[in-house]
Amino acid sequence: MAATTSDAGTRRDFLYVASGAIGGVGLAAMAWPFIDQMNPSAAALAAGTAEIDLGAIQPGQQIVFKFRGHPLFVRRRTPAEIAESNAVDVNSLPDNNARNLNVADTALATDANRATKPEWLILIGVCTHLGCTPTVSTPQMPEGDYGGWLCHCHGSQYDTAGRIRKGPAPQNLAVPQYTFLSATRVKVG
Repeated sequence: MAATTSDAGTRRDFLYVASGAIGGVGLAAMAWPFIDQMNPSAAALAAGTAEIDLGAIQPGQQIVFKFRGHPLFVRRRTPAEIAESNAVDVNSLPDNNARNLNVADTALATDANRATKPEWLILIGVCTHLGCTPTVSTPQMPEGDYGGWLCHCHGSQYDTAGRIRKGPAPQNLAVPQYTFLSATRVKVG
């Protein structure tokens, strides 16, 4: 009796490969619903952006909106507040990074890098120290030394551009990504 050997695959090898491929496709088909359910829902995606009408906000006034579960400060600054903010030496600030998602990460915290349009300042209203909500300074109720915001919990003071000036907060108030849709309408997020 003669024995023959061949390098060609046998029927058994083919069945192993075919079974493994079918099993892999079946496993992927079963795993897809579990992976897909981790994507954000349509409601969560819709909550990720907000369109705000700025028409009713007067110079010197701030309106607070809710954005992604946090307060969103929208302030229409007066020419005096803009001039005061422009006069600050960026090198004297505790945090000289702009912290603005609309400009480069390395941008300095100049007033121009904190507000796309000088009249409008849009900030996430969460103190960068421990996550408190700072209160706004108004002519009727001055808060802090810089005319911006004061976090009463630990004394962090922000100026009219949302930059930290005094206190334990390590960073400026964050500026979210936003786009002006018209002169009186802005899309945040």
